[in-house]
Amino acid sequence: MRSFARLARRLAPSALAAAALTTALTGCGSGISLDEPIEGPAWQLVQLGDEPVAPGSGAQVQFDRSSGRVSGSGGCNRISGTFTRTGVALKIGQMASTRMACTDPTRGANEAQFISALQSATSYRLAGPTRLALLDASGRTVALLNSGGGR
Repeated sequence: MRSFARLARRLAPSALAAAALTTALTGCGSGISLDEPIEGPAWQLVQLGDEPVAPGSGAQVQFDRSSGRVSGSGGCNRISGTFTRTGVALKIGQMASTRMACTDPTRGANEAQFISALQSATSYRLAGPTRLALLDASGRTVALLNSGGGR
């Protein structure tokens, strides 16, 4: 019995350290956030599918977590809708838009494709704080956006 007590005293600091580490990793989190928020900045469209979009297209969106709304411009018209995000899973609801005619047919086609890309997005990936890739259910990039003016 005496040798058990000595062994217990020797192991106690190691066991306490292991318990503290386990608690820190599970109870309080590991300090590594898997959440990559997209709310806040205005995201400018730079690519639809595999095709670059002309600079200055005006197509952009902004996500507002407090209201669950996404809004912006398709390039010609104001667009808005709802969104939900859990981790990197993203669901954008039906988008509404104003109905102004685009004088530039390319811009009008890009706007329609952009709205379609937004609604087909099921997840996203951030590449640094200024690059957002919207992905469809198969993991294919449907739109690439930048914040902060970089291309």
